[in-house]
Amino acid sequence: MSFSISVSPSQLSAADISALLTQQSALWLQADGRQLLLQDTAPAQLFADTTPECGTTSKLSSNTIRLFGKPIDGSLLYMLCQFLPTDTGVRASLLQPHPQLPVALLIELSSGLSAEQQQQLYVFASEQQIELVYLQRPVRLSEPGLLVMDMDSTAISIECIDEIAALAGVGKQVADITARAMNGELDFAASLTERVAALQGASQTVLQQVLASLPLMPGLTELVKHLQQQRWHVAIASGGFTYFTEALQQRLGLTATYANVLEIENGVLTGKVVGAIVDADAKARAVAQLAEQYAIAAEQTVAIGDGANDLPMLKTAALGVAFHAKPKVQAAVSARINQGSLLQLLYLLDPA
Repeated sequence: MSFSISVSPSQLSAADISALLTQQSALWLQADGRQLLLQDTAPAQLFADTTPECGTTSKLSSNTIRLFGKPIDGSLLYMLCQFLPTDTGVRASLLQPHPQLPVALLIELSSGLSAEQQQQLYVFASEQQIELVYLQRPVRLSEPGLLVMDMDSTAISIECIDEIAALAGVGKQVADITARAMNGELDFAASLTERVAALQGASQTVLQQVLASLPLMPGLTELVKHLQQQRWHVAIASGGFTYFTEALQQRLGLTATYANVLEIENGVLTGKVVGAIVDADAKARAVAQLAEQYAIAAEQTVAIGDGANDLPMLKTAALGVAFHAKPKVQAAVSARINQGSLLQLLYLLDPA
């Protein structure tokens, strides 16, 4: 039996949308004058050559929009439809990839969007204070994959070097350099060398103090566990220090970690890094190396980070996600999660 309703957007609450999509599985959406039209078959003008044998679902492209972060009502869907080309089919379904995540919305499109249209969508999402990610190709959770994470302000909610510096009495000096480096104002390797030099003479106990109260980013443990259950490899590539990444590797069962080695002599930091510095290029190489080592298809690689030195890594992966990121990083990638937990990364992975 065919389903079609035309309703004032303001009359459709988020609960109404959820109930309709629970009953119908998926619905096609159109902004029809001042009404929002919802129907279970594609608008005839979109697929004039559709046959009963092939059905309308085969005409959908791989382009999708994922909406999450707050309840989605009829008014928001109506505004979204107005931002999309009138000749683009829009099909909505519910999305809840993990029991601890609220229900979100998956929007499948019949055609792709231009760079200008994508930018308009991100401005719309910012104005509506909702998380919106437009993806042109799927990364499938059901197939083996690789996630490479930054550590500071991504896997954990602090910058370790700033915490070490605060305990060593040089907090402001080091924090100022960190902020400039993360915003892309300073060369990372040079800034790291300068910051580590400021720690000369500090006791190794400051590292122990930071590690003892290391705050994991909300959702980290659940995300890693869920991915590992799906045969994914999870690693950390960090401009931080092995003292912390190796502890996280042991705690979470990570496949690998890449980070810098602080030189310690007689229980005291020398102010030097041992070996080559893990910078932006090294983090990007980690994605390629791990994918090759574990025979992960390039299109199944994901990277997530927040700072300018994460950009090469984010662009190397098939899906690069800016997480609680600096404006420069957000502007450089299309997938962004601005608020909430790391577990929300699962919204961006297709279950099958």
